[in-house]
Amino acid sequence: MSEKINALKAEISAATAKTQEELEGYRLKFISRKSVLGELFADMKNVAPEDRKAYGQAVNEVKQQAEEKFKELIAGLESSDAGSKSSAPIDLTLPPNVNLGTVHPLTYIHNRIVEIFQKIGFNVADGPEIEDDFHNFTALNFPENHPAREMQDTFFIESNPDIALRTHTSSVQIRVMENQKPPFRTLAPGRVFRNEAISARAHCFFHQVEGFFVDKNVGLVDLKQTLYYFAKELFGQDTKVRFRPSYFPFTEPSAEMDISCNICKGKGCNICKYSGWVEILGSGMIDPNVLENCGIDSEEYTGFAFGMGIERIAMLKFQVNDLRLYSENDVRFLNQFKHLS
Repeated sequence: MSEKINALKAEISAATAKTQEELEGYRLKFISRKSVLGELFADMKNVAPEDRKAYGQAVNEVKQQAEEKFKELIAGLESSDAGSKSSAPIDLTLPPNVNLGTVHPLTYIHNRIVEIFQKIGFNVADGPEIEDDFHNFTALNFPENHPAREMQDTFFIESNPDIALRTHTSSVQIRVMENQKPPFRTLAPGRVFRNEAISARAHCFFHQVEGFFVDKNVGLVDLKQTLYYFAKELFGQDTKVRFRPSYFPFTEPSAEMDISCNICKGKGCNICKYSGWVEILGSGMIDPNVLENCGIDSEEYTGFAFGMGIERIAMLKFQVNDLRLYSENDVRFLNQFKHLS
């Protein structure tokens, strides 16, 4: 029995482990429950009673030796791995292994809309998201009793009822016309806020693009041709367009613009409510009162304006049926737009 123990001691002392597989082999042979040491402990019953104490001490010495050796092998393997990694040459010509993100679909649509209108001379303007009553309502010809002034539609600042989160980027139109002289051909994209219940088709914040053109002799035909051009550039040359009479406080006459449903190609589906048409924006000729509120002579100048929701355009463009997906930052959803990068 002592010869077997001595042979195990020698084998443990000579053991090496240059790989994880060899280290695991050592552990299974000398450390695990089914190791050779387990067999030695099992042989205790075959040892004479008077020799069991000495035998047990000898086996425990082998066990302790095996565990210490195992620690040495682990430390040696780790230092060897670290050395091999640090000394490995780096090929600087290889592309970096980086998992890049993607352009957000709303950013893509925002940039695309701006690109389309910049081609026909529109510049881009910006304004504050916290607005006063004059720029957000009064200058845009909203009567004092207009529903949009009520709490259910607007986030007012509690300490000052004349200050609110802007409900549209039309306020940028007022700021531009106040501080510059016509002609204007301006696009105003940005985030806006409405006090609405969040659902698949509505949110308390969204992104809007306001556009306006003010000059001498601007007419309804200019508005229609501008929006015809936009719709066909964004949705395709086969897109059909129609205008329907509507009402907005800051334009007269006013119209909503529909396009033929790009999902069912005008045949009818649940997105277009089986009509074959989808509304994408509101528009109209700027009311003379709005021009006068900004110090512009409405007898000399006329203009048109239009506004659209970027989320709605993106829903149609990418056939997304839930507005909330755009702001939830779900990587599974965003990864579907890697082709936009």
